[in-house]
Amino acid sequence: MLEQQPENLQFYIKKLATEALQKSDPSAWFEVLYSKAKGDTAQIPWAKLAPHPYLQDWLTNHEPFASGQKALVIGCGLGDDAEALAHQGFEVTAFDISPTAIAWCQQRFPDSTVNYVVADLLAIPPQWHQAFDKVFECRNIQALPLNVRSWVISSVTSVLAPGGTLLMITHVRDTEAEPSGPPWPLSNSELAQFETLGLQEVEQFVFLESEQIDVKQVRIEYTKA
Repeated sequence: MLEQQPENLQFYIKKLATEALQKSDPSAWFEVLYSKAKGDTAQIPWAKLAPHPYLQDWLTNHEPFASGQKALVIGCGLGDDAEALAHQGFEVTAFDISPTAIAWCQQRFPDSTVNYVVADLLAIPPQWHQAFDKVFECRNIQALPLNVRSWVISSVTSVLAPGGTLLMITHVRDTEAEPSGPPWPLSNSELAQFETLGLQEVEQFVFLESEQIDVKQVRIEYTKA
């Protein structure tokens, strides 16, 4: 069982991410982190065991939703965001690259209507192309390095159906210079790629979190014409 303290956990994650980058497999470290946690959620820094508050806020302010809409949760982690969407009546598919994370979701929510699957954001299944009315992306793009950023943004955009909504929560940076990561916050030019790919920004909400008051974060709602 890992017994890292919070200040050491960030160092450990950076070590895992660096090793994955050196092996040219930038997302490999997620499975390592989940498997070595051995069921201890304290070792997964983004596992709050509740929906992201700004996803829940968005859902609350936009209900009711039309029935039968299909939603995709990217990098679903331990499943709380996917469950929140399912509770609103969406037909939810949620994926993570980590088989351990997906098994953890299925264990936590044995009676869930969510379709939890193992998949890779860098190799999206072709049947998902333009297949979802709602897509939720929370801090997955920022967890991957800049040399695959355009690829990842294109993958996220590709699954959204015409007329659909992408809701994204991410750290952002005020410079185009490459940051030290992970995470690697998104720049203005990187955010602009979404509109280049056919999305239109509907709303942008800026917020800070108490544990990271020096890091600007945004929730952006996009629609696909």
